[in-house]
Amino acid sequence: MLAVPASCKYLMACLAALALLAPLDAMGAHFKILYSFTGGNDGSFPHAGLIKDAAGNFYGTTYDGGGDYCAPFGCGAVFKLAPDGTETLLHSFAGGRDGDGPWGRLIKNKDGNLYGTTITGGKAGCANSGGCGTVFKIASDGKETVLHAFAGGSDGQFPYAGLVSDAKGNLYGTTEQGGTGIKDCTEGFGSGTIFKITPDGKEKVLHSFTGSPDGCLPDGPLIMDTAGNLYGTTSYGGQSECPPYSCGTVFKFAPDGTETVLYSFNIAPDGEIPESRLIMDASGNLYGTTVYGGARGAGTVYRVAPDGTEKVLYSFCAKSDCADGFLPYAGLHRDEKGDLYGTTGYGGNTNCAEGNGCGLVFKLAPDGTETILHAFAGGSDGQFPVGDLIEDNAGRLYSTAGAGGLDCGEPDGRCGNIFSLDR
Repeated sequence: MLAVPASCKYLMACLAALALLAPLDAMGAHFKILYSFTGGNDGSFPHAGLIKDAAGNFYGTTYDGGGDYCAPFGCGAVFKLAPDGTETLLHSFAGGRDGDGPWGRLIKNKDGNLYGTTITGGKAGCANSGGCGTVFKIASDGKETVLHAFAGGSDGQFPYAGLVSDAKGNLYGTTEQGGTGIKDCTEGFGSGTIFKITPDGKEKVLHSFTGSPDGCLPDGPLIMDTAGNLYGTTSYGGQSECPPYSCGTVFKFAPDGTETVLYSFNIAPDGEIPESRLIMDASGNLYGTTVYGGARGAGTVYRVAPDGTEKVLYSFCAKSDCADGFLPYAGLHRDEKGDLYGTTGYGGNTNCAEGNGCGLVFKLAPDGTETILHAFAGGSDGQFPVGDLIEDNAGRLYSTAGAGGLDCGEPDGRCGNIFSLDR
């Protein structure tokens, strides 16, 4: 049974939502709501997925909420969810130098420190003086430290993605804009960067994107292989002829500073705007999603081989009503059998979101067969799932829905939730 948060601000709405939530738990272990955000100190609108520690605690961020800062919606929060469903606010962002708007997923080191990014906040400048974004650390005792505040320009600005770390504790990430590269993709604001931050907070820009041929607007997080190579995507740019800025790329960045475009997208049939985190199999194949493009323009699941050969594994909206999903913003999870799991922001239940559907969780078999594991209904069970999935040792999947859940009194009505389901 779901525990209603003590911070629930709207008693009647919470009680009504609880009545709707109980049947979901009663259905058994297939789908469960672990927590619904209330829009108060606990946060609202979780965009990123979760991470999990050995004790079964989950950690994540919400883009809004978290306290009385940045009225009326809040600057965002970092939270912990215990196995018994208790949510604890670890940090409430205050805007300004502290940061504002955490969008990407957290990472956690062996000492229990959490690391992440905020899109804005930090130093004055960018975004109407709202700041250019930060990289932050939250220690195991809850103390927050801003490791780097972006200054815009050559330093980079707006780090939407989360981070990856190496064995020495260096952090690597991307900024969507800024850098010294050609600025045609962003009308004068720079095409984005790859950066490194040392444990003592020193930042170095490793690469500035130029638009063509290497891509621009890297919104997705990086991954690292055992040799220290970084892999990622740019939402736009590349070598294709997609108007106006090309369709995006998959790239590799070597430790010696060499950037290689592994693939440039071309709308149809191969996809457009890859924003998700990549995953890599034992053979070095990369898997990801594109938000748009494909055979029907509704997004794809793709694979890029080490030699740069791309294959579309699935194109969404294969059904006339898009019940199979469309617009897959999140990355993928791959199990030991080679099955892929992911989410789409829309599609599924056509009675939701003005007929566009509220999103779903899907499974894609190696032969290309798609199975819908759960279609969101937009009420208490949530909608707009755009966070990456993670899996526990029992084969259960976990992530967040960016909206839906309790009627929390925010302008959008419902503030999102944390869910789990069997695969």
